Amino acid sequence: MRILLKSFLAVVLLLSALGAGLWWWSNQPLPLRNSPLDFRVTAGSSLRAAVSQMREAGIDVEPTLLGILARLARADTAIKAGSYSVKEGITPAQLIAKLLKGKVTQGELTLVEGWNFRQWRARMDAHPDLLHDTQGWSEAKISEQLGVASLEGRFFPDTYLFDKQSSDLELLARAKRAMQRKLEAEWAQRADGLPYKSPEDALVMASIVEKETGKQADRELVAAVFVNRLRRGMLLQTDPTVIYGLGESFDGNLRKRDLQTDTPYNTYTRAGLPPTPIAMPGQASLRAALNPARTDVLYFVARGDGSSQFSRTLDEHNQAVNRYQRGGK
Repeated sequence: MRILLKSFLAVVLLLSALGAGLWWWSNQPLPLRNSPLDFRVTAGSSLRAAVSQMREAGIDVEPTLLGILARLARADTAIKAGSYSVKEGITPAQLIAKLLKGKVTQGELTLVEGWNFRQWRARMDAHPDLLHDTQGWSEAKISEQLGVASLEGRFFPDTYLFDKQSSDLELLARAKRAMQRKLEAEWAQRADGLPYKSPEDALVMASIVEKETGKQADRELVAAVFVNRLRRGMLLQTDPTVIYGLGESFDGNLRKRDLQTDTPYNTYTRAGLPPTPIAMPGQASLRAALNPARTDVLYFVARGDGSSQFSRTLDEHNQAVNRYQRGGK
């Protein structure tokens, strides 16, 4: 009996010592390769995999002890994936708490209204917090991966937050889904009698509106001009489509010969809408394209202050051009 009691006491003392040792260790600062230090726990990682990812990133943590600590905290099956940042002085207990609460760090990227895909891609390629999976890919390969016929106009301009070292392809997929939702919502509330065969036509029109004006008050009127022209079978004659068709050869100066050079995007030489959008339109332009102003305007010219002068007849338009573009009275 005494032997059993002594054995029991010995076990209790041993467990107490181990518990005290674990408690002491869990509250000691962890050695870090550098501070602050960023690491990422990938989705679906087990505790063992998460510890391996932390060690590879530069956290010198003892795997067995951290595993025991995680199980005691019931965190071994509740670790949240994402990007994390830790600083000098963090302890194993604090690290487990951070992983359990999912206190992730995030990158941020603003994709601008009116930019084309080439500009968006350059910004993504330069972002240090993205994983550049699409680097070196052709646009055709990116289109195939995202399941779209073309890339232009397919992504919604917005500020996106993401886990650091997320894939740039994942970000594009999010922006694509966002644009699809916005377009479907605006299409469902479209005005009657619009000259569009599909939501894709509306997206093309929205991209033209986006490039033709940045002034909110003018968007619906600009959309009305082009919708009215489509209804009458008139050429759209919009410079931004010509510029888009010129591609990287455009030097910032649109010449008369450019307006006369036929491309699929030259709306001075070809009737109807161009084959694809020419930029990424924001929601205001989507809404304007699907709910243009109820007016019979057919022309507009820039006033020079960011706004436009709209006209119903060619004579009115010529007078406006003379006044605002040629300095006439």
